[in-house]
Amino acid sequence: MARSVPAGADRAEVVERLRAQGEDNLAAMVSAMELVPGRGIDFAALGRLIALVLVLYLVASVLQWAQGWLLNRVVMRVVHDLRAAVEDKLHRLPLGWFDGRQRGDVLSRVTNDIDNVQTALQQSFTQLVQSVLTVAGIVVMMFVVSWQLALVALLALPLSALGAGLIGARAQRLFTEQWRATGALNGHIEESFSGHELVKAFGREEQMAQVFDERNEALHRAASGAQFVSGTILPVMQFVSYLSYVAIAVLGGLRVASGQLTLGAVTAFIQYSREFAQPLSQLAGMANALQSGVASAERAFELLDAPEQRPDTPRARLPHRPRGHVRFERVSFSYAPDEPLIQDLDLEARPGRTVAVVGPTGAGKTTLVNLLLRFYELDGGRITLDGTDITELSRAELRAAVGMVLQDAWLFGGTIRENIRYGRLDATDEEVLAAARAAYVDRFVRALPAGYDTVIDEEGDNVSAGERQLITIARAFLADPSLLVLDEATSSVDTRTELLVQEAMAALRTDRTSFVIAHRLSTIRDADIILVMEDGRIVEQGPHERLLAAGGAYAELYRSQFRAPVAGDDAPAAPAGPALPTTPGEPAP
Repeated sequence: MARSVPAGADRAEVVERLRAQGEDNLAAMVSAMELVPGRGIDFAALGRLIALVLVLYLVASVLQWAQGWLLNRVVMRVVHDLRAAVEDKLHRLPLGWFDGRQRGDVLSRVTNDIDNVQTALQQSFTQLVQSVLTVAGIVVMMFVVSWQLALVALLALPLSALGAGLIGARAQRLFTEQWRATGALNGHIEESFSGHELVKAFGREEQMAQVFDERNEALHRAASGAQFVSGTILPVMQFVSYLSYVAIAVLGGLRVASGQLTLGAVTAFIQYSREFAQPLSQLAGMANALQSGVASAERAFELLDAPEQRPDTPRARLPHRPRGHVRFERVSFSYAPDEPLIQDLDLEARPGRTVAVVGPTGAGKTTLVNLLLRFYELDGGRITLDGTDITELSRAELRAAVGMVLQDAWLFGGTIRENIRYGRLDATDEEVLAAARAAYVDRFVRALPAGYDTVIDEEGDNVSAGERQLITIARAFLADPSLLVLDEATSSVDTRTELLVQEAMAALRTDRTSFVIAHRLSTIRDADIILVMEDGRIVEQGPHERLLAAGGAYAELYRSQFRAPVAGDDAPAAPAGPALPTTPGEPAP
């Protein structure tokens, strides 16, 4: 101070003396302070204030930690439940749903799309809650200061919402297209990698690369467009906020000039309006992640909303060991409503009999098996097992009574022992070994360094096609089913191994009903009954010798497998004479 202030002077006197000395700024500051001249600094009050601030910071830190913990728990639980729901849904979808979709696209929905939903929730959920609460608090304070200016500020909300809605709708379509293109690209990549040997064998690398470039370009266009369109939401909302800010400044200035508001109140309101625009800008900045997450969620929920297979309504139970008496009664089925495949088919397979099904490609042979196992539902008629309609049984119980060996041998990543035990999970090592010996798996497994503990990769590339087939046959041996389905079960094995496997399967078929689908007719000569199918109908049936003697469709199929190839279009066809017998002493047709 310019001059000393006498001891014992109160605050008003100190202010007067300062003004008299020309210290107007200092006088204004002293008048605004809780100052008692001569007392000095109240360290006790200062300590309490510092302690309060520390407590507030500590509480804020704890709340932020709790927020992160709760967010992580909520988001992870939501994503966990979504994955579980998708996995459970996949097991309830009919086989026809998978037939019409690329495996890579389905995998993309289960992995990429759900991961993107998780990312969107983690990045946006906290900011979304904070922004909404901040906006609500600021709106309350704005109405406290001036309800007229508050209404002006709130006019920005519908304008911003309108602009964001129009832009967001366009961006949402592009994000949906982006993730659809991602699924298509993943489907192509999966096909290329799983069939890379075939691609190289036919020299189709350039064509596959061209398809990849086309789908990659489609993904690039969709992703770029989605990001650009969604990114325009923020500038539009900021522009609306700036207009609101100018309107508040002009209207506030007029009210200050008219004496209706103080300058401090208008200044505070302008600050509130700027704080009001900040969370709105944060929401706009989250638009990309939110809309991308919504697009992925739509793809996941599209899968969850797909029509399911007819639910099980079990009204009957099979005995512990079914006899295996199968009847098809006026069965009709078609994959497409306007393309009937099987119509009014009647078939009976008695217990312990072997039924072979032959015919040209597309005749409906494998479809019979799919219908028996309820992979598809009938359009008409019924199928019975031991007199019980299979629709009255649960699918799990029905399929537990059937063992299958398919043309495409499926092995999962694991040891050979684990792949065989898949037929019956509670089987002992001795039972697994017995099944392997019966299927002649033991012959080649003993030569492997790790034996039955040899790990097979997911594609089974470290064993030959024939060895994969033998492992699946051993799996069927171990299951010991009442019904046996062999769909081209020996198509991948050599001739010598095929003869051995046929002997093993002959033993396996003992006392159980068997359906054998085969193209090599020499493998089903000993079947009890042979069904010849054409266009979904059974055109001939009977044992091998009788069908050959009849000289019909079966005889023609049989001869065609031993007929000499035609040299050219003008070359005469080989005479339909007697076929070469496949074993000594077999009567020629």
